[in-house]
Amino acid sequence: MIKVNVFEVKAKLSEYLDRAARGDRIVIYRHNKPVAELRAVEEARTEPRPIGPLPGRPAFKVPASFFKPLPDDELDLWEGIEKPRASTRAKAPRAQRRERKRRPGRGRAR
Repeated sequence: MIKVNVFEVKAKLSEYLDRAARGDRIVIYRHNKPVAELRAVEEARTEPRPIGPLPGRPAFKVPASFFKPLPDDELDLWEGIEKPRASTRAKAPRAQRRERKRRPGRGRAR
């Protein structure tokens, strides 16, 4: 085990990475307190993973309804076709809309 100061590791990082790759454990200190450990990474297993469910788990079953055709309205949504929505707010007659727009004290002077 090698004990080094954080400033030394910053200055010689490549050297300490090489030493860690060779199997050395390096403990990094800041203000005489250990803050980190630098060591080699264990190699990942290269065994091929078996296809299918995990051992001891039941196989996943797809319900028969999965293969039924979708309703037309749902197909339209998947294809990006939107149906026009009906407005939920009733429109006022045109004369009333004009009156709402005019407010006293605002707009052009007459």
